[in-house]
Amino acid sequence: MVDKRLTLEWIHGIVALIVGLFLLGASPNLGVLKSVVDFVGNVLSIPEYPAVVSREFLRDLYRWARDKNDLTRQLEVLKDENSKLQITNSVLVAEQIKAELDTRMEDARVTLREPHAWWNEVRIDKGFNQGIIMGLPVFQDGFLVGRVSSVSTFSSWVELLTSSALMIPVVIEETRELGVVVGDGNGSVLLTYIPEGRGIEVGMKVSTALISELLPPGIPIGSIADAGTTSGNGYMTYKIAPGASTSTLYTVSILKHSKGILQ
Repeated sequence: MVDKRLTLEWIHGIVALIVGLFLLGASPNLGVLKSVVDFVGNVLSIPEYPAVVSREFLRDLYRWARDKNDLTRQLEVLKDENSKLQITNSVLVAEQIKAELDTRMEDARVTLREPHAWWNEVRIDKGFNQGIIMGLPVFQDGFLVGRVSSVSTFSSWVELLTSSALMIPVVIEETRELGVVVGDGNGSVLLTYIPEGRGIEVGMKVSTALISELLPPGIPIGSIADAGTTSGNGYMTYKIAPGASTSTLYTVSILKHSKGILQ
């Protein structure tokens, strides 16, 4: 019997020989074959074009998303560092301001409060020789209680918030509405010149507005104590609850001028 495997090997060998001879014979015409191959490749590239474009688009989109995520992470890190720097800077500025204010604060003792002018003025034991000048703000427990109205060599007089002669421009912190604080001469402090319908509510904070170099803005005065009354000319008047106890004044603090004049 003839071995089938041997027969197949002969057949494969003969086919390989024929193909080799064919390629050898066609070798002088390789240029034509190349042209045919190029033509076929160009034809086949037409249906492949959308797939190629889509692949390039998806690859670019992936790279963009990856780069965007990297930039977002870097931006978050920078924001966090910036926030920390801002907090640190704010703390340093606050400490510097506090240190400056501490050097400018001068404690004084109330030496006279006449009964007939109880709600108008008090005398303190610091004067010209201690660097006190007219217009300086006077505090009790961090709240404005009045301003220096006259100065002598060793003492000064302070006009109180409850005096009808002292008028101080102020701002309501929650609404930024401007008004004027003035006393009624009988122990009350009023907020005036507030237009009607401004949404002023009980408990809102009142502090000084920008007045002068001697009386800086932001000094706390007190808070709104009632719903207010209309004056009939489009303005409202509110009663203020002062932060300072104007009825009991024994010691006060004075914020001296920043330039340290009259030392």
